[in-house]
Order: sequence, then structure tokens, then C-alpha cells
Amino acid sequence: MVGSTLGFYRLLNKLGAGGMGEVYRAHDERLQRDVAIKVLPPATFQDETARTRLLREARAAAALNHPSICTIYEVGEADGHAYIAMELIEGRSLRDSTRGAALHVNDVLRIGIQIADALSHAHARRIVHRDLKTANVVITADGRAKVLDFGLARRVAEVDGDADVETRATLTQAGAVIGTLAYMSPEQLRAEVADHRADIWALGVVLYELATGRLPFTAPSAFELSSRILNDQPAPVPATVPAGLRAVIEKCLERSRDRRYQGASEVRAALEAMHTGSAPSISSLRYHLSHRRWMVAGSVLAAVALAGVMNIERLREGWSDDGFRVESLAVLPLQNLSGDATQEFFADGLTEVLSTDLARLGALKHVTARGSVMRYKGTAKTPAEIARELNVDALLTGSMVRSGDHISITVQLLDPATGNQVWTNRYENDLRDVLTVRNEIVSAIVREIHAQLSPAERARLASARPVNPAAFEAYLKGRFHWLKQTREDYDLAERYYQLAADTDPAYALAYAGLASVWMMRSDTGLLPSTETFPKASAFMDKAFALDDNLPDLHVALGNHLGTTRWDWDGCERAYRRAIELNPNSADAHFFLADLLISTGRVAEWEREIRRALELDPLNSFNKSFYGWHLNFRGRYDEAIVVFNELLPTVPNKASIYYGLWGAHYRKSQWGAAATAARDYYLAIGDRAFADAIGVARDDGSYRAGMRRAATAMEQRAAERHVPANRIARMFAHAGDAGPAFEWLERAYGQREGAMMRLGVSWDWLDLHDDPRFHDLMKRMKLPM
Repeated sequence: MVGSTLGFYRLLNKLGAGGMGEVYRAHDERLQRDVAIKVLPPATFQDETARTRLLREARAAAALNHPSICTIYEVGEADGHAYIAMELIEGRSLRDSTRGAALHVNDVLRIGIQIADALSHAHARRIVHRDLKTANVVITADGRAKVLDFGLARRVAEVDGDADVETRATLTQAGAVIGTLAYMSPEQLRAEVADHRADIWALGVVLYELATGRLPFTAPSAFELSSRILNDQPAPVPATVPAGLRAVIEKCLERSRDRRYQGASEVRAALEAMHTGSAPSISSLRYHLSHRRWMVAGSVLAAVALAGVMNIERLREGWSDDGFRVESLAVLPLQNLSGDATQEFFADGLTEVLSTDLARLGALKHVTARGSVMRYKGTAKTPAEIARELNVDALLTGSMVRSGDHISITVQLLDPATGNQVWTNRYENDLRDVLTVRNEIVSAIVREIHAQLSPAERARLASARPVNPAAFEAYLKGRFHWLKQTREDYDLAERYYQLAADTDPAYALAYAGLASVWMMRSDTGLLPSTETFPKASAFMDKAFALDDNLPDLHVALGNHLGTTRWDWDGCERAYRRAIELNPNSADAHFFLADLLISTGRVAEWEREIRRALELDPLNSFNKSFYGWHLNFRGRYDEAIVVFNELLPTVPNKASIYYGLWGAHYRKSQWGAAATAARDYYLAIGDRAFADAIGVARDDGSYRAGMRRAATAMEQRAAERHVPANRIARMFAHAGDAGPAFEWLERAYGQREGAMMRLGVSWDWLDLHDDPRFHDLMKRMKLPM
């Protein structure tokens, strides 16, 4: 097929072949880039089962967006062939890198972390690989591991929001064995229903191969190999491999899947702990010691003795009569040492609440917000590097271990200049008293940094009502899912917030969480505002009736007043009240900045946006909106630089593509604008609109594509919800003022949140001279 064309793709040369077809290097004539094309051969194209499986495979894999997973661009059919266009990966397969030779342990850990993270991403979306092996992993020139060919991937049905999932249906014939034999789990060989833990087994085989240069099971025939996997223990991992890594491999290769790691994120965490040198994973250490009981007593005693000596010396080095004076601080992600990856949400939640508590202290001028510190979870960077990047004087680090309703939190205050611990302590209590523990930690830090507290701050730290453990846990789970900001995660967040409210009806944060879920469903275009705003208002009122001194609640109120009522004065008062309660609230400063620029107060905007970016310098959401703000000011070249710097680093790229679309549109760069517009609609899951836009060569073809997309949106809006402002935008870009105003009026009538930026958005600049625009701005009380 070399030299032929499939759809928009010209096939250049053949790269290889496998059980599901042939793979070619091809050139995408539309986007002028090289891609990889997998083609189902014509001989099997008539087989509906094979064809269905190929298309199902692609649709499952296309849902994945991860730097260590090969990206699927398109699924198509042309000239009697079904094909998948995907990212072309340049590099060397992991199998070719390990033929008969072990890799250095640092390379094993680095590659293993990336593969485990890729699997964790896929499993979270209910997709299993089923054919993970070193031949399906490519190492790029910059050292990035890329997992290829989710060719045997299948979607699995979810039983419960947090429950393990099992495969319900297979796209292969009944009884067929899927996968490459040497990497297959025992349950696959027994033709049992296989879930994501089959991938954990395969990952263990891959790690074994990387660490030793050979496979854990070998035999002269397929029958004997299957028998050994089913009945024998793997060949022992050489003693030259570090004990922690041996323990991880052995746990992955447990014959009973219930004894393996239960999630790829657990494997990643264990490998990260070894890679950073922070501490071995508790679950891995426990597993390793349980299999070598004669080592336990001596190892534990030696570890305790060494830890005691090191901590005493560090405390002596960090001690001074004047104390440790700081004005800025970051709370790094607490490590979850519970041996249970499902408790990750709890560690993340405690990190956030400690950060928020410290941020409310007036003595600290700068406490880095969550959006930036979470980037350092599992990092290998030194304290000095982190402090320099965040521009802070000190770091708070620590870990937590939870067992039932009992929690133990260990925290350390670090001087990043020396890496020494200035102070450390451990707190143990029941979850009911977790607020008391938080306040004890904050009070201790205040003493160490010689900060002065106001009477109100002292009173707040002295008061801490008991919290219902089940409600607190449900709230943290709700927050964990809300931050992921997908349709499915909003549904899970609502479930957990409601559980928290049902468990503890006096829990204000639970109602604030419910309000935020309903607000975001409108803001992201999932549901019409007529459905979401009344529910958000009711939950907001309930939260304020219970506690009106929560800074985040006032931020949420400001967002609510701005997007639902267009009450600009009330919106500003809410944000400023949040800043009064928490001067270090990056969210409050950021949303105030967004309000100020939307209402034409540019000088004040510059001050607030600088403060927001100082408090949360690595927050990609805030930075992408900063790029929007630069577009609002006509600083398109600066905005393009911001967006292009962000693009490779963030998983949710929709807001970045939207900003690039606007910048290129205003610069009359029609081809780049159309490409960014297509990427935007692909990012939000609207391929039909992306396809309607097509390719732009000039002004005329760009406007024609916008008009096609607008028409497609109108047709869909007749059947289900499409935000009216999105349809208006497409007509405005098409140069069709009449229908643009018709849909803007609908957006006004539905009180869509995006309307608050009507006066500054690049989408409407061509409408500014129209009297209808002036009338709309007047009704919204926005300055012209």
C-alpha cells in the first residue's frame, strides 16, 4: 500500500505488522505532519468481528491523553480499509534496549514510573491494555517512555464509583487467549475474566526484564511456558537488584491477583519513593520483610537507631536562639504511607487544608497555593530547587498514615538553603479531632518562625469542633474528584459531597462543594444555567447559614454572583472579603483580577493578577486565563508565548487551544486559527464541530468553516443543550452578525457565565460598533 492514500493520509513506508494489521508511516495532507497509520488488511475487513474490534480499540485508546501513551488522532474508513491515525513515535523499543542486559537501577525506576503512570491513567478511565510488554514501549530521544498499541485494550464496566472494575464483554471470540504469552497473567492463561490487575502482572514482568535482562519465566515450548506461569515461582531476582525494587517486582508477580498491587498508582508510588530516595513504600517494605522474616528484627532496629541519630543531628543543626524566621512558605504534598493507594485522596486533602490554614495567617506574606505545590508530588528535586522555583523561604513536608479512624501525621519544617530540618513532630489522634491536630501543627509552626498572631487568629486556632470522620472523608473524596474537572468526576464529587452533608448536616463545606459542582456544570457547558443556578444558589445559601467565615466560600459566592446574577459590585465584595479572611488566597486574587479586566479596570487588574501568579506560579489553569487576559488587552504575541509554553505540560488543553484560536484569529492567521479551533473542539469532545471547521487557507475559507460549524451546532441545539454563546461565537467568526446577535440574546436570557467577558473578549470585537452590542452591554451593566 506504500504510495497510496487513505482519506487525508499518504502512506510513505511500512513500519511493521502485527495481529491486528499493518502499520505505515504516513503524511497527513491536512495538517502537514507525519503520523503512524494502522490498517486492517482487506482480507479481514469483511470480518465484522475484527473490524468492530479495531474500531472499538481505537475509540477506547482515543479517550487517553497522557505523555506516556501514544495519542490516537483519528479513526476512519476509506477504499475498503478501516484505519487508525496515531502519533508517530521516534525512538527505540524497550525490548531492543534490554536484549540480554540489565539496565541501571535508576533507569529501571525512571521507566517503570512512567509506564505505571500511563497504566494508572488508562485504568482510571476503565481501560486495560492486556498486551503490555517491552516491545510495546518505545523510549524517545529525550528519554520518555511511550506505551504503544493499546491494540488489545478494552473498556471495562464500572460497578461502583470507587470499586474495582472487571471486564464484562470481549471483542474476541469466546475462549480466545489475548496477549503475548511470556507477559500474560495466570488468570489470562486460565481464560478467566481479566481486569486491570493483569496489567499489574505484565508490568512486573517488564520491571523484571529491565532489572535482570531476562524474563521471569522461560521454557522451550508454549505449553511448558504456560505451565510454569501457572504453577511455578518466577526465577529469583538477583541480589544485586535493590531490595525495594525486588519487593515491588515480587508483589506485581503474585499468582493471586488479590495479593498483587491493586492499582498501578501503588506501583508508581513505590517506585517513586525509591527513585527520590525519600523512603521505601510501606506496603513494599512490609511485603518484602514478610517474605524474609529472619531479616525483620535486625533491619528494623538498625533503621530506628539510624533515624534517631539523623533526626537529633538535624535538629541541632537547625536550632538557633533567634528561631527560624520566614515570610513565605510552601506545604509540599504529604506522602501517603498507609500502604493503601486509595488513601491518596486523604493525603492530598490534608496537604490542602494545612496550606489553607497557614495561608490565613497575616504574618505570612506568601503561602504557595495547591495548584503549584501538587506539581512536586513524588519529585526528585531538592528542597533548594523547589524553594527557588516557588520563591519561598521555607518548606513544610511530611507524611500521613491512616488506619481506620486513627491517623498519624508527621511534619517537618525545612530550611531549603541547607536542607536541614528546623523542626519536626508527629501527631496522632482520631479523625474526629483532625481539626485540632491541624491547629496544633499550625500553632507549632507559628512558634518556630516567631510569627505574631492577631487576637482573631489566636481565637480561631483555639477553637476546633470535632468533625464526623465519615463526613470529613466523604468531603475530601468529593474535593479530590472535583479538582479533576470532568463530567464523570463532577458526578462522583456530587455523590461524595452529598454523602458528607447527609452524614453531618452542619458541615458547611459539604454544601459549598455541592454548590461548586452545579456552578461548574454550567460554566463548562455540560448543563444549561436554568437548571444549575437555582440548585447552586440553594446550596450556597445553606453553606453561608452554617459558616460565613470560610474564605473559599466567599470566593465561590463571588463566582456565583458574577456568573448567575451579573452583580459586579456584590461579586467584588465577596472576593475582597475572601482576601480579608485569607490574604494568601490565590483563587480570590485570581478571580478578582478576572472580574477587574472584564469590567475594564486594567490598572487594578495588573496588580491582582501579579499577586495571583506569585501565590500560585505553576497553576496551569490560572496561567491559561492570564493568556486570555493578554488577548483581552490585544497583546496577542505575548499570549501565544504563554499558551505554547503551557501546551506540552497540561492534560486539559481546551482553554489553551481556545486562547491560541483567539490570538491567531485576531492576527488574521487563518490557518493557525482554524487548527487551534479544531483542537479546542476535539479537546472538549466535539469532533463533529472540529470536522465541520475543516482547513483554512484564507479569510474566506476560515469564515466558511466557522459557518459550517455554527450550522452543525444549531442542529444539535435542537436536540440537546449547546451553550448559546458558543454558537454565537461561530457566527461572529463567520462574519454573520444577525444570527450572532440572536444567539447572544439567548445566552443573555439564559444568563450564561461566559457573558461576563462580553466587553473584552476577542470573539465580539467585530460587533462593537453595532447598536445591538451597545444595548446588550448596557443591560449587563458593563462598560464600553
